[in-house]
Amino acid sequence: MIQMAKDWQDYELIDTGGGEKLERWGDVVLRRPDPQIIWPLHAETAAWKNADGHYHRSSSGGGHWTFRRSLPERWNISYGPLKFHIKPTNFKHTGLFPEQAFNWSWIMDKIRGAGRQVRVLNLFAYTGGATAASAAAGAEVCHVDAAKGMVQWAKENAQLSGLGEAPIRYITDDVFKFVEREIRRGRQYEAIIMDPPSYGRGPNGEVWKLEENLYPFLESCASILSDRPLFVLVNSYTAGLSPTVLHNLLHMAIRRKRGGSLNCGEIGLPITSSGLVLPCGIFGRWENDD
Repeated sequence: MIQMAKDWQDYELIDTGGGEKLERWGDVVLRRPDPQIIWPLHAETAAWKNADGHYHRSSSGGGHWTFRRSLPERWNISYGPLKFHIKPTNFKHTGLFPEQAFNWSWIMDKIRGAGRQVRVLNLFAYTGGATAASAAAGAEVCHVDAAKGMVQWAKENAQLSGLGEAPIRYITDDVFKFVEREIRRGRQYEAIIMDPPSYGRGPNGEVWKLEENLYPFLESCASILSDRPLFVLVNSYTAGLSPTVLHNLLHMAIRRKRGGSLNCGEIGLPITSSGLVLPCGIFGRWENDD
């Protein structure tokens, strides 16, 4: 059963079809491509035609935005206590994946319910949605991403959310090298969050392929869990990686040694116009039952 991020007020997936989605981000409506949307568009209504911004994909790769009205360089939206800068980027993204609100709510509930200090390691942490959620719930957070611009964006999101003085360490580094150093330093965490890419290259040309490298990386991360761990959360947008495969990986790397329970599945967004759901990747959660 697909799990949905359905508690948004500042975000809405208005309609989908013909390879595109129509979304409201605050009071701004954007039209963007999405490879999952292989069904036809029922009707190109005025809402579609009058979108404030439209990302046009190029047949040669990439694409560009066109705007019907002058938009601010960036604007803010809220999810509960969390606030985020939104900005249309050259790669069609806006700096936030709204389906992840499903995980943010769960993260906050888990940390608040722990009744003790929780140290969170957020890897491939992007603009810090999960970092802000963890810190808002009272956790000490280490935020790691290789992109300097994304780390700065995450800092700004935390400040927007009133978390400028929260115990968050921001690290711009290769995630794999950072975890290796944490193992050597003997640092440990009660919770680990990660959103690994399908493919990537390290600073020295190292190649990351999720299908080959995710399991050994999970094993490395398991070794820096504390004696009283809380959870491990893995998100993935990699086509072809099923919830069952992620379940098996988490079982082999963590539950087989630590016990606990697993919950893996699809994550999605409700579509207002049709009542259907747009799938937006998968999640896997290991939880300590103690």
